[in-house]
Amino acid sequence: MAFEGLADRLQATLQKIKGKGKVTEADVKEMMREVRMALLEADVNFRVVKSFVNTVKERAIGQEVLDSLTPGQQVIKVVREELANLMGGESAKLEMSKKPPTVIMMVGLQGAGKTTTTGKLANHLRKKQNKTPLLAAGDVYRPAAIDQLETLGREINIPVFSKGTEANPVDIAKEAVAKAKEDHNDVVFIDTAGRLHIDEGLMDELKQIKEATQPDEILLVVDAMTGQDAVNVAESFNEQLGLTGVVLTKLDGDTRGGAALSIRSVTQTPIKYVGTGEKLDAIESFHPDRMASRILGMGDVLSLIEKAQTNVDEKKAKELEDKFRSMSFTFDDFLEQLGQVKQMGPLDELLGMLPGANKMKGMKNLEVDDKQLVFVEAIIQSMTKKERETPEILNASRKKRIAKGSGTSVQKVNQLLKQFSEMKKMMKQMTNMQKGGGKKKGGAMKFPFM
Repeated sequence: MAFEGLADRLQATLQKIKGKGKVTEADVKEMMREVRMALLEADVNFRVVKSFVNTVKERAIGQEVLDSLTPGQQVIKVVREELANLMGGESAKLEMSKKPPTVIMMVGLQGAGKTTTTGKLANHLRKKQNKTPLLAAGDVYRPAAIDQLETLGREINIPVFSKGTEANPVDIAKEAVAKAKEDHNDVVFIDTAGRLHIDEGLMDELKQIKEATQPDEILLVVDAMTGQDAVNVAESFNEQLGLTGVVLTKLDGDTRGGAALSIRSVTQTPIKYVGTGEKLDAIESFHPDRMASRILGMGDVLSLIEKAQTNVDEKKAKELEDKFRSMSFTFDDFLEQLGQVKQMGPLDELLGMLPGANKMKGMKNLEVDDKQLVFVEAIIQSMTKKERETPEILNASRKKRIAKGSGTSVQKVNQLLKQFSEMKKMMKQMTNMQKGGGKKKGGAMKFPFM
């Protein structure tokens, strides 16, 4: 999970100061020593760490903190704000040309995921902003690069402009823009060639493509897991081309997060998007303020709501609420809900968006395996329609049949039935509480088999 190591260290450090009614200069200095070590261990650029620590220390020792009623909480507020500023402060959007097509030039080294990211981003713009993109296959050197882009184009149903491996990349880029105008595509993505390292030949070609197409955006794709190397690559590309933004791939696999925290500060180039998985819809706008909250264990409810709004049918959600209230929620409804939750992304990522999730009992070291949901689905699908509607009829022989049909055990079937019953009761309490405005204490809902 992104920032896992850094988040644990920072949260433990800030917890010590959180409840203090009086914060001294010595307290702040001690805390900043811990923060400094946490950032360096997370592979954050040392110049960035030094600047960040000095800024936070200066603000935390100032009157706004020491004179406040809750100085401990004020210090945490300062850390959160400066962490967000470090990553850019506000989310940066793509610049769209007033006169279509908008030209987006995708650059980066080989292996960073540039071609896949190009397809993901085009798909994202089409779904979220109703754009009609065109993909241009400008990498004529890497074996199968053109085939890869064309395959992606077919998968997401977006046209690809290609002239084969013998064509000049600058000509491909120019002709792709002309083709987009002709076919009324409002965005052109130019997938350029990468190298294993930065060299003069690569940069000369990219400069020529930039000159020929006058792109509105030059986006650098970098692998977050390469840490400091990602920052060095961003610095080099920015000096040569004048980047307008960065897309960080594999952020979901980087437990340290040093690249995300350093790139904006070192290059003054905003991180505009982050790759969060292998699927073609696993790309998100980067929100520095939300990411800062997640790192400090404050959750990211806004992103969670946005995911829910994208993947959950509002009419069905209302029907579901009525079923919870009347206790008529069935295993068929549960199966439908599982499908919608799976579309929202990996469970551990969703849990990470809940405020204080890491402090919940049993959640701190919980490794949520999405594969477990497959067993839940298999158990439900092994039931008859009548059994899904009225699980009370499940006797020993029925449970044995379901366990055999789902490739699980009677124990797992019993576990799911118990958790399903508890969930129904808790959901009824929650929906009634929302309706009546009262407060009731409910048990913690467990994921099946967790």
